[in-house]
Amino acid sequence: MSENKVIDESKQGEALMVEQPQNSNGKKLFLESYGCAMNFSDSEIVASILKDKGFSTTQDFFEADVIFVNTCAIREGAEQRVRQRLNEYKKAKKTNPDLIVGVLGCMAERLKSKFLEEEKLVDIVVGPDAYRSLPELIETAETGQKAVNVLLSKEETYADIAPVRLGSNGVSAFISITRGCDNMCSFCVVPFTRGRERSREPETIVQEAKDLFEQGYREVTLLGQNVDSYLWTGGGLKKENPTKEELEHATTFAQLLEKVALVHPDLRVRFSTSHPKDMTDDVLYMIAKHENICNYIHLPVQSGNSRILEMMNRGYTREWYMSRIDSIRKIIPDCAISMDIITGFCSETEEEHQDTLSLMEYVKYDFGYMFAYSERPKTLAERKYKDDVPAEVKSRRLAEIVDLQLKHSALRTKEGLGKVHRVLVEGVSKKSKEQLFGRNSQSLVVVFPKENYKPGDYVNVLAESCTGATLIGKVVK
Repeated sequence: MSENKVIDESKQGEALMVEQPQNSNGKKLFLESYGCAMNFSDSEIVASILKDKGFSTTQDFFEADVIFVNTCAIREGAEQRVRQRLNEYKKAKKTNPDLIVGVLGCMAERLKSKFLEEEKLVDIVVGPDAYRSLPELIETAETGQKAVNVLLSKEETYADIAPVRLGSNGVSAFISITRGCDNMCSFCVVPFTRGRERSREPETIVQEAKDLFEQGYREVTLLGQNVDSYLWTGGGLKKENPTKEELEHATTFAQLLEKVALVHPDLRVRFSTSHPKDMTDDVLYMIAKHENICNYIHLPVQSGNSRILEMMNRGYTREWYMSRIDSIRKIIPDCAISMDIITGFCSETEEEHQDTLSLMEYVKYDFGYMFAYSERPKTLAERKYKDDVPAEVKSRRLAEIVDLQLKHSALRTKEGLGKVHRVLVEGVSKKSKEQLFGRNSQSLVVVFPKENYKPGDYVNVLAESCTGATLIGKVVK
């Protein structure tokens, strides 16, 4: 499978660290995450659960007593990387026969016991809703038995667990607001690996945001497979047809956004991911209302052709999606928009591919995540459609999409020249220790001289030059 990104916010395969627990049991954990931001958020929950049981972490898996890899099953390439990584862990198993290796997350839920059969190295397999059982599963594995818990929950949100911030810059943090997904997109395995959608109690989300701000964090990203369909009516699965009384006392996503924004004007609020069919004007007006809700929306389109969108079971047409773009431009004129696109979906013709390119020209996205279609087991597309677009055609179409997005990203970046941007400092630039970097409200990276500023500060930067996706400037008082 081929895949390309013009923006990459993940930390693929990064070993994640947590401070030494007070009740240390002397055991070390090596925790590695792959995939989406939700997986990294889940790893923070796992770290919290095991820290309470006395585990400390290590960045060297040869030192570990337990290795957990938190996996992604969205695309075939992600699964291949995990299997390759498991082969590397075999070296540690040879030097430490008592080492326990576990697979967490979406890939674990999807493959279940098959992992134990094919990957003799694996001792534990745990799905996304079963992390509370990890201490008991580790105890089972220590006796030499295999341990599996991939049960999906209709209630679990981990709302009572304070996540341990892993690999944190101390400035930005994730807050999970929903789990699971009810959108049965024909290409996607998430509903099968993460279960039905349920929303988290709003007050626990607001409290987590308050705690993070008091700890020095200045930006939170509200996470969910589909944040726009967030609806708190008292717990459990999302109600298909809530009563009028339930809606009167419910909290919508727009209302949740405001609750978090009101924590403090210096706490920036981002969110991901949105589904176009659920993106309401109420959300757009709320973004426009509060300066600290970032003017950036990730709005996956997947295809620019209505027939393909219907086959994907996306719930909207090309024209409907474009009307959402028009509303964003009208209500939030300076809003940055990014996308996901899958090219080479089943039976996609050349003309339909051109429809995707023309939609890109219409929107001129700021950033993008672009992939060639890869068939995923159990999905509707795998059962119903033939993956009949040749690999070489997928690769060529993907290259055309990536090239066009690079052009659009450069165009959007240049639009920032000559303007003053309020930048939240995140850290030292990779290219120079004398420069800092941060992002503006539109999520664009801005680089500027270090002076006396530090991570967590807000600075106003006049953009004087740029690369394809980065503004370079000077601080103005």
